[in-house]
This record gives sequence, structure tokens and C-alpha cells, in this order.
Amino acid sequence: MKRWGRALLQAVAILLPALALYAWQTRDLLPADARSDAPVFDLATIDGTRLDSAALSGRPAVLYFFAPWCRFCAASAPQLRWFHRFRGDAVAVVLVALDYGTAAQVQAYVDSHGLDMPVLLGESHTAESYRVRGFPTYYVVDSAGRVAARDFGITTLPGLWWRTLGL
Repeated sequence: MKRWGRALLQAVAILLPALALYAWQTRDLLPADARSDAPVFDLATIDGTRLDSAALSGRPAVLYFFAPWCRFCAASAPQLRWFHRFRGDAVAVVLVALDYGTAAQVQAYVDSHGLDMPVLLGESHTAESYRVRGFPTYYVVDSAGRVAARDFGITTLPGLWWRTLGL
């Protein structure tokens, strides 16, 4: 019984600081209570067209805010690619570049990771309205345009799947 008690104590000693860090990192994000409307946007895409939030209405979406220099974003890229392949018809995946130098830098990132979903060139007001303080940050928006989930850090295919279930 002592072994189980020690193992439980060690698990709690690891889990509590991790949960505290997670709570601190996500403290300023928009609330995910399905009552808060996601901020509207109208941004240029990497291919020169424009996409606005109204174009996503009626369909759930994952808005993924990244920076081309971010290693955690690069680690999440394959997960986003797979999620888009599996759920792309049911859930829109839209990447929003922030903290980049040029559109060519963003294009190089997209090409190097084989990302084939819409990529928007975010602006400082975009980061402010979505309260993006670090990368990657992502929001799941339901078909009515309300924030259903939000998170910060590396994402996984099961995590994205879980957060979009029932939308």
C-alpha cells in the first residue's frame, strides 16, 4: 500500500504544477462558455484573397493562431494536417499567422509543413481581439460563431477531435 500512496503523491506533485501552469497560460483567453461570440475578422489570405468570419458561419471551425518561427507550432502542424484531412468537411480549419515578417515567410512555413487549409495573415488587432499572448493558441468556434473551446500550446489529433465532438 505504501507504493501506491507514494505513486499517488508523485502523480499529484507533477499534475498540480502542470495544471497551475496551464491555468496561468490560458487565463487571458476568451471564455469558452458557448455564450461568447468569437470576434469577427476580415483578413487577407496567403494567396491574396480575403476571408471573413461570416464565410465560416453555419459551420464549426478551428482558428489556429501561429507564428512561423514557433517550434511548438511546427510540432503541431502534422496534427492539424491530419485533423483537416479527417474532419475538413465537418469542421473548417483556418490558420492565422501572427508575428511574422513577410507573407513569403508565412508561405515558406506553410509549404514546409504541407498545410493545405486556408492561411490568413493576421494583424495586431487580430491578436488583441482573440487575446493571443503566445503560440500556438487556438479556438474552436461552433456553427453559431460562439467560442466552444480554446487552448494554448501543442495540440494533438485526439485533442482536436475531442474539442470538436458534438459541434
